[in-house]
Amino acid sequence: MARKVGIYTRISRDDEGEALGVARQQQDCERLADLRSWQAVKVYADNDVSAFKRNVVRDEFELMLNDLRAGLIDGIVAYDLDRLARQPRDLERLIEIYDQRPKSEFATVTNDVNLGTPDGRTMARVMVAFADKSSHDASRRIKRKHLELAQQGKDSGGPAPYGWQKDDRTKVDPVAAKAIKEAQQEILAGVRVGTIRTRWWEQGLGNPRAGTKRMAHHHVEHILTNPRLVGYRTYHGEILTGDNGEPIKGEWEPINTLAEWEAVRAAVAERKLQQRPGQNRGRKYLLSGIARCGLCKTKIRGQVNQKWKPESKASRFSYQCSVVNGGCGKVGRVGDPVDKLIAELVLEEQRDKAAARGVPVEQQWLGEGELAAVQADIAQLLEAEKSKQITVSTLLQLLPSKEKERDELKLARARFYKDQKQAEAQEAVSDLSLAEFFDLPVERQQEIVLHSLSAVMIHPAGRGRRVFDPALIEPVWR
Repeated sequence: MARKVGIYTRISRDDEGEALGVARQQQDCERLADLRSWQAVKVYADNDVSAFKRNVVRDEFELMLNDLRAGLIDGIVAYDLDRLARQPRDLERLIEIYDQRPKSEFATVTNDVNLGTPDGRTMARVMVAFADKSSHDASRRIKRKHLELAQQGKDSGGPAPYGWQKDDRTKVDPVAAKAIKEAQQEILAGVRVGTIRTRWWEQGLGNPRAGTKRMAHHHVEHILTNPRLVGYRTYHGEILTGDNGEPIKGEWEPINTLAEWEAVRAAVAERKLQQRPGQNRGRKYLLSGIARCGLCKTKIRGQVNQKWKPESKASRFSYQCSVVNGGCGKVGRVGDPVDKLIAELVLEEQRDKAAARGVPVEQQWLGEGELAAVQADIAQLLEAEKSKQITVSTLLQLLPSKEKERDELKLARARFYKDQKQAEAQEAVSDLSLAEFFDLPVERQQEIVLHSLSAVMIHPAGRGRRVFDPALIEPVWR
């Protein structure tokens, strides 16, 4: 009876995502299995996965080890030993299994190493040790090259970041850029990153290389706040600066102006400071936390109507004063008509305000000249030390105060543009219809309501069958 073996294939980088490299390895491994009269029953393919990086988990490699340990396969065929392991610890895990199952088969296309013998294991350990050193040497050279490219403002290659064209990383992708800017406007208007993440996932936006994997929250946040959006070159997540202390600009088209980018970054940072760890800001109902009981004044939250069915005329939810939340439990109201009434009142009030104000005028931050002067001072100090006009000791005495002044001014600029862009986002409310209002994410709806109201008092309606009475809903205007 033929021995059942698993074929393992791996390639570290597949920018095109076509898996051609692992397919070639599979063909050669299948040919070798046929020559040995083994039956290849499973292919374990880790495409576009590094075996050198310690923080990378190779899912198919782990599955193969488990199957070999459990006896589901009788051995492994790989193209080369370095496809299996470039870290000695991974090789030792594999050798441990061959110790437990000494009759297991092992073969590679490129050499004749047998993990079932002491000599073969010694040779394998030497080969993996050299492969590990080779990876370290290559990593060091690549890092140095990438740093050099970054300092010159050049791109480092690889898959194009979201927002730029796949075939030309210097050119903006109009569709992706539009999605980014719309999402940034939502951030400024109060929408959560999690809501944008869900919508992008449904629309297929954000990460064309993610396949079936849902994007992580921090990935979407990075896309919307990436320094690349404004043209800044980064290295390991940090904005690089030149000899003059100014950020290095990359050789690609920016998507944001400096004002837009700083506003979004400041809004995201501010929200993180306001949100407690583990707190979920997502809400389902417009007036949750805004509505209050007219009797005990406790905050009222929306709750689902257990009797509601899609075909019924009953409201799908209600606002109910709850004893559990410290309320009296005596006031409740179906939710839909309350939401509609408040939305109509708020939109009308904000349309009136917009008509009275006229068209808002975009202003420039008044500290730009002061910031430029401080940055010029820093550049002058650095140049003076470089030309030996002052010592390093003198530079380190003078530089920190200037850097602190620069950072404080940059923070003030970011705060100014954040407030300005948030105000612009609020101005757009005046053109919303009622249907468009309810199409917005619920946190955006709440931001609009809270711009006009501080609370909504829901008063008791008495006993018996009741029709909705707007007079019992009292908006508390700011």
